[in-house]
Amino acid sequence: MSRLVTISAIAAAYFVFAILLNSVGTVILQSINSFGVSMPQASTLEGFKDLSIAFVSFFIASLIPRIGYKVTLMMGLSLVTLACLITPILGSFWVIKLLFACIGVSFALVKVSVYSIIGQLSSSVKSHSSLLNTIEGIFMLGSLSGYWLFSFYVDPNIKTSTDWLDVYYPLAAMIALTLVLVAFSSIEKAEISSENKNMISGFMHMIKMSFQPLVLVFVLSIFLYVLIEQGIGTWLPTFNSEVLGLPSNVSVQMTSIFAAALAIGRLLAGQVLRVIHWYVLLNICLIVMGLTIIVLLPLTELSSTKNVTSIFDAPLVAYLLPLIGLMMAPIYPVLNSVMLSSIERSQHAAMTGLIVIFSALGGTTGSIITGFSFQAFGGQTAFYLSLIPMGLIFISLYFFKTATQKTLDLKPV
Repeated sequence: MSRLVTISAIAAAYFVFAILLNSVGTVILQSINSFGVSMPQASTLEGFKDLSIAFVSFFIASLIPRIGYKVTLMMGLSLVTLACLITPILGSFWVIKLLFACIGVSFALVKVSVYSIIGQLSSSVKSHSSLLNTIEGIFMLGSLSGYWLFSFYVDPNIKTSTDWLDVYYPLAAMIALTLVLVAFSSIEKAEISSENKNMISGFMHMIKMSFQPLVLVFVLSIFLYVLIEQGIGTWLPTFNSEVLGLPSNVSVQMTSIFAAALAIGRLLAGQVLRVIHWYVLLNICLIVMGLTIIVLLPLTELSSTKNVTSIFDAPLVAYLLPLIGLMMAPIYPVLNSVMLSSIERSQHAAMTGLIVIFSALGGTTGSIITGFSFQAFGGQTAFYLSLIPMGLIFISLYFFKTATQKTLDLKPV
């Protein structure tokens, strides 16, 4: 029972943070409309979120085992609850930046804790991969729910309205309930590595890990993947609005298909990986992702969006393009699982710190590049550029597989 409560607590924490983190695309669209900021200015919200994640992970990850995973989770949830409460009260673009900075700081604390707790709850590579894919699947379900929650507060008739900020009141209530669940959960005391005797030694241990050839290839792959996911996911609402000409609320609702595809893909990945080696599966995913971009983007120029008032009126391509998430879905959790399952549990916090850092940097880079490309060259060209990191991941995966086989002698996930 205590194991179930613990899994429920970390799943709930991931669910609410999924809503907050993946709302950045919706908030970018609404900030452009409500506050009159430019696309490059709006894209900085991704930076406030991701750079704060990277900063906290870089300097705090090694301390989290000493603080305790339960206390760390409660700290992160408390901070973001307060931030959500003040956002609609102050209601300006600068407070949106502050909100995403708080979300980033809090998520860094939560993610390192959650990944480390998963290690405590798993006894094998398969069980670790299964639980991690489930938690990541729940994360995407949270993202899916978030798009619809935000769309209910978006007024398509008054683009300059700031009433959509009221969405943060129910979000604050949800996070507070999650905080109570975490408080009643039973989370084991963290295992502290012999190389993590204090803050400086723990920090240096994480730095040393990052220079290992296997880790370098791994973090490069993670960086490139998140660059693609955030570049597409963050700007898909704006793509739907600017390129396909959909109303703001419909644009946000259609983006929920992307989140749903990611959720379904991650929940199915655990089953597929029982019969297919992870390397084969991820290569298939990358190839289909590339074909999706090449085949579907030309269709966006031919679509008609006259008299679109709901998702049922949207053109077919608006439904098909977000399905790229099905193929994206397994890449991130599988790479993380292969890496984490190959090291000692006492090193999970440090390794998760590196995962969070490079994920954050990839997310910021992807969003900013897509934002500038979107404004300079148009939405189709911005999305075509995602083919470049896809090709680079295809190459990096080969070296990652080779390194894991030679150095760690990993079994198939």
